[in-house]
Amino acid sequence: MRYLLIPLLLFLVGCQPQEKERPNILFILSDDHTSQSWGIYGGQLKDFVKNQNIQRLADEGVILDNAFCTNSICSPSRAAILTGQYSHLNQVYTLRESLPEGHPNIARSLGESGYQTAIIGKWHLDKQPEGFDYFKVLPGQGRYWDPIFKVKEDWQDGYIKEEEGIVHKGFSTDVITDLTIEHLKKRQKDQPFMMVCSFKATHEPFEYPKRYNDYLKDVKLPEPESLYDFGKEATGRTFKGQKLENLGIRWQKATENPEEFWTSYPGLPYPLDGLDSIQKRGKIFQKLTKDFIRCGAAIDDNIGKLLDYLEEEGVADNTIVIYTADQGYFLGEHGFFDKRLIYEESLRMPFVIRYPKETMKGKRLDDIILNIDFAALLADYAGLPPQDYIQGKSFRENLRGNTADDWREQMYYRYWLHSPDRPAHFGIRNKRYKLALFYGQGLGMYGSDTTSTQPAWEFYDLNEDPKELHNAIDDPKYAEIISDMKVELKKEKDFYRDSDVGHPQMDGILQEELD
Repeated sequence: MRYLLIPLLLFLVGCQPQEKERPNILFILSDDHTSQSWGIYGGQLKDFVKNQNIQRLADEGVILDNAFCTNSICSPSRAAILTGQYSHLNQVYTLRESLPEGHPNIARSLGESGYQTAIIGKWHLDKQPEGFDYFKVLPGQGRYWDPIFKVKEDWQDGYIKEEEGIVHKGFSTDVITDLTIEHLKKRQKDQPFMMVCSFKATHEPFEYPKRYNDYLKDVKLPEPESLYDFGKEATGRTFKGQKLENLGIRWQKATENPEEFWTSYPGLPYPLDGLDSIQKRGKIFQKLTKDFIRCGAAIDDNIGKLLDYLEEEGVADNTIVIYTADQGYFLGEHGFFDKRLIYEESLRMPFVIRYPKETMKGKRLDDIILNIDFAALLADYAGLPPQDYIQGKSFRENLRGNTADDWREQMYYRYWLHSPDRPAHFGIRNKRYKLALFYGQGLGMYGSDTTSTQPAWEFYDLNEDPKELHNAIDDPKYAEIISDMKVELKKEKDFYRDSDVGHPQMDGILQEELD
């Protein structure tokens, strides 16, 4: 009888529900690495970028075709990713601002549930990181060559001198990857990890390692359709924007005063003298875009190193790998560089995710996903209940091909860092149309210009005008659609609790423009 009971007991034990192994999370974040330069999103640069490892991830995972940031600038987007909240809740509106002390974030939530949490690389939220077991971060923007890092011991807010931090020799993207792998090798292997590998690249000044000095050297890159947009007269745009010529001026200043200018650039001097306006803009575009692609090529190299490490460790199948950028960037579209705007090149966040146990393979998802959703997704994968502080929603089922019937059909955006050339604005985008009010008020936000601009509306039909070349706000055929979208814009603003309480300057504007 005793011998009969033993196999019975073993059978019963085997039938007991086992705790599901929680996945590791490798969240790779770059700066400004816009979708136009990933190759997997098409466009005129797709055949010129180096993207073998981005493509590798895409082939094994899911590409998001409609992922958007809620405030297209570095610090606010990073805060939204961490907290799952819009800027008016996490209080990071502009640059060089920090999250409030003790503010909830996804790293803290995962850490409290048993995850090992770490961030290495760019932080850009000023104060000491909270919620991470370990961090080794760049001061401010950091530097591309021989980067300085700050750690918990002897932490100082803001920028620091070389002797006050830890210097690692080499190119920052390579260094950050090596430090990430080094830290992962020391992890507790019986606990899941959440590792944020955060690159400085591809932020201005778009430096690149020497191995890419000659990449695209003798190639003339194709130009975007709107490169020679010299003013708002032809398009109906309501503001000037950050023109490529301003980047040419920066190159000249960095050449003339290398010790005094705020940064250096690769490939200087780059003379623009004697060129007419068309020639000058075309030449600036070629340098900007080649530097950007070379800088991005180093990211692709290092994504490959990280993926290889996971496979060598035997944890690739149980590791969620995400690669994204904090926002988009203009590479000559509309004659612009930089980001900030609700226009597509700036608004769109490239995003690819691989989780072999669960996500579809080699698929694309066109649902509207926001950066406030990322924290909800990670909490879901980690087995946590929905976190009350997160405004976003998990899109785990979407990635499985099971989008809910009530998934959002539109998104709300707000940019706070006002200047007359790029006014503060909010807006709404759905699958076809986009409506934005450039309300033009600084509202006392850190770094904002105190010079107000007249409120102005812009509207685009993204089916008929995907490059946003014509502001159709006064086109009578869209009058009813615009009226309906203004109602929806107010609803979205209310839904996300963006009330403008404490901003009396907005009372009259909101009443006149939205009521």
